[in-house]
Amino acid sequence: MSILTGSIRKMFGLRPELSIGFYCIDFIFRRILRQNAKVKWALHHTATIRCPQNLKVGKGSFPGDSPGVYIDATNRVTMGNYTNLGPNVGLISSGHDFINNEKIVVAAPLQIGSFCWFGMGSIMLPGKTIGDFTIVAAGAVISKDFPEGYCVIAGNPATIIKQLNKADCEAFAKSKI
Repeated sequence: MSILTGSIRKMFGLRPELSIGFYCIDFIFRRILRQNAKVKWALHHTATIRCPQNLKVGKGSFPGDSPGVYIDATNRVTMGNYTNLGPNVGLISSGHDFINNEKIVVAAPLQIGSFCWFGMGSIMLPGKTIGDFTIVAAGAVISKDFPEGYCVIAGNPATIIKQLNKADCEAFAKSKI
């Protein structure tokens, strides 16, 4: 990285893992074309965040920087620290009435712990909770709660396929503080 590029990144608080081109495209879509204009951080131009004011995001989490991410935060979404969303992930906090498709059904907010990973194409349905260090496999559909965390979940409906060593996870978390 050149000194000029490094200075520009530092001046504007740009993340080193994303290209300057990413930020240029983000500027065009959010500031000029007004797509996702209310989102406070850079995101991929194919991502959509509905009701970003209802999305609470922890340190080091940047939902929407992967292509095709869809977040419906109508009924609120809370995401912990250092959580990553892969391409085409869907976080769905609301549904529709079975009879009247125009009526949104109120549900509990989505609760996502810290240090979680969502693999490509995974979906979290309304009112669900996952705990810290939950890894969601590609294509998984979260239709029940996994509040204890420290696991890998996969499938449709998602089930636990592996438990993670809690001590190792906690040691890693302390290294990020």
